Amino acid sequence: MPSDWFTPARPLKPTEERPFVPLPVPEPDPDPGFEFHPHALETGRRVATATPDAAGETTEIDADAVSEVITHELYDDFAPAAGAEVGTEAGTEVGTETEVGAAAETAAEAEAGTAKATAETEFAASTASTLTSSPASSASPDSTMRLRILRLKPKPIEPGYRLRTVPESAWSAAASSRRVWVSRAVLVCVLVIQAALSLRLQNTAFEDEALYLYAGHVEIGHLLHGTPVYGGFDSYFSGAPVLYPVLAAVVDTYFGLTGARTLSLLFMLGCTALLYAMTRRLFNERAGLCAAGIFAIAQSTAFMGEFATYDACALFLLALAAWLAVRTAGSRPVWILLAAPVAALAVAVKYASALYLPTIVLLAVLVAYQRRGLLGGLLRGVLLSVATITVLGVGLYMSGYLQAIEATTTSRAQGVVSASQILHDSARWVGPQLAIAAFGAFSYVRRSRMSEMPGWRGSLPGARWRTALGLLLVGTGLLAPAYQLHLHTEVSLHKHVGYGLLFAAPLAGVGVTRLMGPHFKYPQWAILITVVLLSTGMSQAYDNYHTWPDSTQLISTLRPYVQPNGHYLADTFEVPVYYLRDEVGYRQWNSTYTIDYTTRDGRHLTGAAGFQAAIAEGHFDLVVLDHGNPTGESATIRSALLSDGTYRLIGTVPYATVGGTSHFEIWARN
Repeated sequence: MPSDWFTPARPLKPTEERPFVPLPVPEPDPDPGFEFHPHALETGRRVATATPDAAGETTEIDADAVSEVITHELYDDFAPAAGAEVGTEAGTEVGTETEVGAAAETAAEAEAGTAKATAETEFAASTASTLTSSPASSASPDSTMRLRILRLKPKPIEPGYRLRTVPESAWSAAASSRRVWVSRAVLVCVLVIQAALSLRLQNTAFEDEALYLYAGHVEIGHLLHGTPVYGGFDSYFSGAPVLYPVLAAVVDTYFGLTGARTLSLLFMLGCTALLYAMTRRLFNERAGLCAAGIFAIAQSTAFMGEFATYDACALFLLALAAWLAVRTAGSRPVWILLAAPVAALAVAVKYASALYLPTIVLLAVLVAYQRRGLLGGLLRGVLLSVATITVLGVGLYMSGYLQAIEATTTSRAQGVVSASQILHDSARWVGPQLAIAAFGAFSYVRRSRMSEMPGWRGSLPGARWRTALGLLLVGTGLLAPAYQLHLHTEVSLHKHVGYGLLFAAPLAGVGVTRLMGPHFKYPQWAILITVVLLSTGMSQAYDNYHTWPDSTQLISTLRPYVQPNGHYLADTFEVPVYYLRDEVGYRQWNSTYTIDYTTRDGRHLTGAAGFQAAIAEGHFDLVVLDHGNPTGESATIRSALLSDGTYRLIGTVPYATVGGTSHFEIWARN
């Protein structure tokens, strides 16, 4: 074996260990003078066998015994570049322990500056001693030391360019400005459609619209100029006459009936926007948009958006209070007090709104419970309830509207409409929306995850919380039909179902999203629901908006006959009172429901007798009867007109409604 293969190693301590440093593999010698031991592959140790001697015997030599000498020269060339140190691993020696140990100890104690020639001489002597040692004293091949290979760590090559990190999905479930603006753009489209559905409805003033607007003008005159208030509006109005009627009358002064109806449209558009914001916080943007769409195309929404009464304003205030209850759930408990005056104002605008106050309180408790725990939710519910009741109590004490509340809400007169008729009409007007909401509640209870992101992980509400929310919202949608079932009346039922729909719509939005599936997998369901609800909503809103006649021709016929000092009797007298308020006053008109008449001989008569006496004495200058929709004592009055020669029929005014055609009869005193 050539001796110039090896170089002396620097001294090593007996217990010192050094890391591996990669080294290049030298070209093998064609005649190295030794071969690998047959057990080398099994033991993982390198053992060399010398060339047979003259006697034909071979002697095993420990290649590891000289590994330090081999690696020293390589270490000097490569180890500094790699920043590593050369080390050897002690093992069982080959040959006699004394001879091999002496060679290893000699190499370990060599000085770093020993000359290369001296190291070669020492190595040759050690090698000769090993080769001439007795074969019987050599150790087994399995106990030889391993040859440690130094590995050189290559320097990393910087790439010429880098690729951007590819996300696991094409979109993220996290909130983003792009998603917000896209959702808002879709919401604007929904609002535009809602406005178009309302503005397509055209008719003259309904009797309630005319009454509230005229009452507002009377209240303004009383507040500004001290004029007396006639009519006793605070005794039978279904809301405070100094709130919405005054606001609507101010708008009517400058923009007329169209302006007052536009005010209602703005209120309803605000309801839809608040519904979207509330549903987005309860669920997500898609559910919010679906809920807003279902609410926007409902017949009650389109109708109230073009109807100048309390309803649009009261519904907007309820929506605002509900949104505040959801919005402040993660804030300090004191912020829930913001919803208290809004909820109280909704009740003051329309007394029947009190039916939905428990829903707002329970919604505040549920949402706060999810974020703040049971105590936090109960605290918010108590604060909201106490504050709302306090505000209502103070307002009731100062206003004295208790009689009106009893007459229009708590102690309202029973009707004669059958329960089956009320259920049938309720199912037509709000049944499909409530069915979708019920499906949404059921699917939400079964599976709470609203995100379509694969592998999404987030805080999910429990099954009991989801069940409570579903029962609360869907149950609220049934309050209006249930209340009017109790009263056996259908008065304004087509409007009142819209109050419950406001609270059931969020779960209806969830139902539509579940039917469509993730990423609009089944859009045909959404298309089908939209077509059905839109077509039925448009037709129902049109029918409900044309249940009363167009009074344009009637007003133009009456205008030449009215005088500042005359007395007039009419069915639905509120309409001519509103349109002819510049020519005649409110006290000059009398309805066909009640009369308080004093005859010429001093008798005081009411009811049918009072109307008959007034007709006989020619008390009224004009009498206007609706042949197609008689009210109050209209039949008695008509009989008196026909039997008494005091009045003559001067004309009829035909009209058409969704229920058919009929006419007004105009009777004048001879």
